[in-house]
Amino acid sequence: MRVGAVIITMGTRPDELKALLDSVARQEGEPVEVVVVGQGVRLDGLPEGVRTVELPENLGIPGGRNAGIEAFGPAGRDVDVVLFLDDDGLLERTDTAELCRQAFAEDPRLGIVSFRIVDPESGETQRRHVPRLRASDPLRSSRVTTFLGGASAVRTAVFSQAGLLPAEFFYAHEETDLAWRALDAGWLIDYRADMVLLHPKTAPSRHAVYHRMVARNRVWLARRNLPALLVPVYVGVWLLLTLLRRPSATALKAWFGGFKEGWTTPCGPRRPMRWRTVWRLTRLGRPPVI
Repeated sequence: MRVGAVIITMGTRPDELKALLDSVARQEGEPVEVVVVGQGVRLDGLPEGVRTVELPENLGIPGGRNAGIEAFGPAGRDVDVVLFLDDDGLLERTDTAELCRQAFAEDPRLGIVSFRIVDPESGETQRRHVPRLRASDPLRSSRVTTFLGGASAVRTAVFSQAGLLPAEFFYAHEETDLAWRALDAGWLIDYRADMVLLHPKTAPSRHAVYHRMVARNRVWLARRNLPALLVPVYVGVWLLLTLLRRPSATALKAWFGGFKEGWTTPCGPRRPMRWRTVWRLTRLGRPPVI
C-alpha cells in the first residue's frame, strides 16, 4: 500500500511546513512520498526527496491539491493513497500512515478517511471539524458523508472513478463535492478519531472571500450533484440557516453576492446522484438537504 502526501503552501509558514515535513518523515513503515505545491511561490530549502510543484499563480485549494495528485501520475496512480495535510498542521503520532494502510487494506470499499483535528494548545476539536451533524463527541469514530480536506486520506482509485476535486470552487465545499461523487460511485467515508492532525484553532471567516465563496459553492454543489427536486430544498435550507445565524450586514451582502453568482455562473458538469445515494446519505445521518 503505497502512500503519498500532498501539501499546498503559499510560502508564508516555512517553520510550520518544516515541522509538518519532519512529522511525515517520522512515520512508521514504508516512507511516505511527499509533494509540496507552491501556490504562486518558489519553493526553496525543502528536505531532500520532497517533490515540488511550483504553480505560476494561486489556483485555490482544490486546484493546488489536484496539481499535487497529478504529480503522482494521472489521478495519482503511482500511489495507492494520498494524504492531504495543511501546511500548518502536524501529525501527532508516528503510526498515522500505518493506520491508513491498515484501514484501506482491510476494507476495499473504503475510499476516504477524515482525521480528527486537534488544537495543540487547548486539545480541543472544533465542532465544525467533526464531519457529521452529531458532532458533540469528537472521540467517536463513525461512517460519515464528507471529510476535512486538510487532514484526510483518499484512495487514488476514487479519483480514477469519481474524478478530482472541483478546481473551479477555489475554496469551500470542494471536499463535499468529491465526497458525494465518491459515495455515488459506491465508496465509503470514515471519520477516524485515532488519526490526529494537530492544527491551530482558527475561524473559517478569516479568509476575505469566505462568505461569497461559501454561498456560491453551496449553490454550485447542489446544481452539480443533487436530483433536480432537491436543489431548491438544499439551497433554501442553507439560506434559512444563514439568516438565522444573523451575520453582519457586510457579511450578508457578500453572502448574497455569492448566492447570486452561484445561480448565474457555470458550475461545471452536472451529474446528479442516484436516489439510492440520497437514501444512503440519509441513513448515514445527513440527508443531502442540509
